[in-house]
Amino acid sequence: MEALGATTVGLVCKDGVVLASEKRVAYGYTILSKMGKKVFKITNNLAIACAGLIADMQILAKSLTAEANLYELTYKSPMKVRNLAKLLSTILYSNRLYPYLTEIIVAGVDVTGPHLYVLDPLGSLIEDKYAALGSGAPLAMSILESEYSPEITVDIGEKIAVKAISAAIKRDIISGDGIDILIVKREGTIEKFLPIEL
Repeated sequence: MEALGATTVGLVCKDGVVLASEKRVAYGYTILSKMGKKVFKITNNLAIACAGLIADMQILAKSLTAEANLYELTYKSPMKVRNLAKLLSTILYSNRLYPYLTEIIVAGVDVTGPHLYVLDPLGSLIEDKYAALGSGAPLAMSILESEYSPEITVDIGEKIAVKAISAAIKRDIISGDGIDILIVKREGTIEKFLPIEL
């Protein structure tokens, strides 16, 4: 699907999760921006990463942040990763006739450990250990398949994510312009930006 241009990856590590995405915003083969944000912190223990239309990503990120904060205020405890993924699945499915044009990774750390879920535009929900989305996904997945292990730490996971996104940037015309990285650990989130020079 042309609208889902981007390359986004996520990995579950033994001490947290790593999400990463490149920054290019393209419409077809026209570059609209080199500063697009496709990785979003939702709370201190939850995050999403997307591939697709920027407007759809942004509205879903804002909605999920509001819902997760309301949950924490109501129940006095952080929302679990699966709860956020199920909520998003319901939102996407309820809009199936006019779908949000975005694929999404929901990830985070809760009392049961680190988790990662993959959702398509219609709300299909799959838990996995690693994932790649968007137009550069086949290129990124080749790196994830060969280098991922459930025993890696977030430090190693970050290096694998950067290598996977870099491989896609080199060969996918609608991916590029640097990498946003978001690491979620039990202690909280860390956001980074890595410029890429080709």
